[in-house]
Amino acid sequence: MELRTKDHWDTVDFISDLHLQAQEPQTLAALASYLESSPAQALFILGDLFEVWVGDDCLDQIGSFEAQVAAFLKQASQTIDIHILCGNRDFLMGSACMAACGATRMEDPTVLQTPTARWLLTHGDALCLSDTAYLDFRRMVRSPQWQHEFLQKPLAQRQAIGREMRMQSEAKKMTHTGFFADVDTAAAIDILQEHKAHHMIHGHTHRPAHHALDASRSRWVLSDWDGSAAPPRAEVLRINLSKETSAQATQATRITLPHP
Repeated sequence: MELRTKDHWDTVDFISDLHLQAQEPQTLAALASYLESSPAQALFILGDLFEVWVGDDCLDQIGSFEAQVAAFLKQASQTIDIHILCGNRDFLMGSACMAACGATRMEDPTVLQTPTARWLLTHGDALCLSDTAYLDFRRMVRSPQWQHEFLQKPLAQRQAIGREMRMQSEAKKMTHTGFFADVDTAAAIDILQEHKAHHMIHGHTHRPAHHALDASRSRWVLSDWDGSAAPPRAEVLRINLSKETSAQATQATRITLPHP
């Protein structure tokens, strides 16, 4: 998939890994505050907007947390072009979710063509080649058959499965037994070459950084968001298109948002 910047875009923002859930209202408050004040004309959400997404029918529950988030995004979409790429936690977001959010769904990966450079946008999980157990799991849950069978289960059952997955994830964090792989450098260079891109932007690893891969290619890693952390984390990667100078330029700036 390839997108081109629009003529009226001057500021483009990238975020990922908000892991929104009802139990952490501070992160949703940070998102709402950002959406109300952002100068960007375009927002790209590169995966894991939600901690878990068990199907678009969760939006049918009046007053649900998911519907609340969708309403924030729908309101913002009146002034900001919103694009969403699914992550490893919310890969079941479908067309009804995108419509409710006023967003355009992106494929993974997507190339964003700006006036002077090609930016490859991805969640990043598929490039963590050393995490073989996760990649096996990823292949299973991304299969049409698995998704069809899962979505046939009652919503309450799927929500219970989602809660269990969150508990398992938190248990790994508490015991420090979880294995957190990083993006494979060779794989990153290969996919950039395949798509004739200059820079990659991704999330998933929660290791914000800027890596020079070679003389002309780089990898930008987005931060996760956590409004309840000390200090809170809510970071945006921002590109000012009017300041891009060449295909080699990395005119991206990290913006740490004030806590609402």
